[in-house]
Amino acid sequence: MSIVVRTLSDQIFTIVRERIVSGKLLTDQPIRQDALANELGVSKIPLREALGRLEHEGLLFNHANRGYFVRPMSAEEAEEIFALRLSIEPEAVAMAAVAATDEERQAARDALTALDIAAADHLDHVAARNRDFHMALVRPGHRLLTTQLIERLQVLSERYVQKHLEPAGREHRAHAEHQVLLDAWIAADGARAKQLASAHIQATLEDLRRQLRG
Repeated sequence: MSIVVRTLSDQIFTIVRERIVSGKLLTDQPIRQDALANELGVSKIPLREALGRLEHEGLLFNHANRGYFVRPMSAEEAEEIFALRLSIEPEAVAMAAVAATDEERQAARDALTALDIAAADHLDHVAARNRDFHMALVRPGHRLLTTQLIERLQVLSERYVQKHLEPAGREHRAHAEHQVLLDAWIAADGARAKQLASAHIQATLEDLRRQLRG
């Protein structure tokens, strides 16, 4: 059994990121560090570390003399994020489908189950569970740099995934797309998994184009 020790900064990072993704932190208001530190019961040092990491991740920006703000979502950013995902993620999924062990295939099944549970009962957790599922389809390829790049893009995608799922019925379509992708991946059909991963990412982008530009 392995034990993962999370630092205080890591925990704050996760809490603030979830608030950004869920829209609880607004884009037009500075993050009030004193109030947030008091609410979380922490000092400002680990809070600043976490906010700096979120800036590095592209979720916040630091305005001189005004502090940290949530970076606004935009159609242009969505285009860039999803174009980058399309360029590397489907091929990585294909390679991982062929290389995955039985244990890694079970981990992917478990990740989809966790995503379905979140979609039914914990909507604030959907984006993170969606990231977990997509990363479970990539990690077995054991390509370190590729995996790190895709995970960074997945983090940047989370707010857009949450936005994409707002219209009624979208979660059902997403589940169906995920299930057929997982089936091909578990069958070690790399070519089919690549095609399905690409189609899934592209369909999400096309929906976002209509939502964000409308």
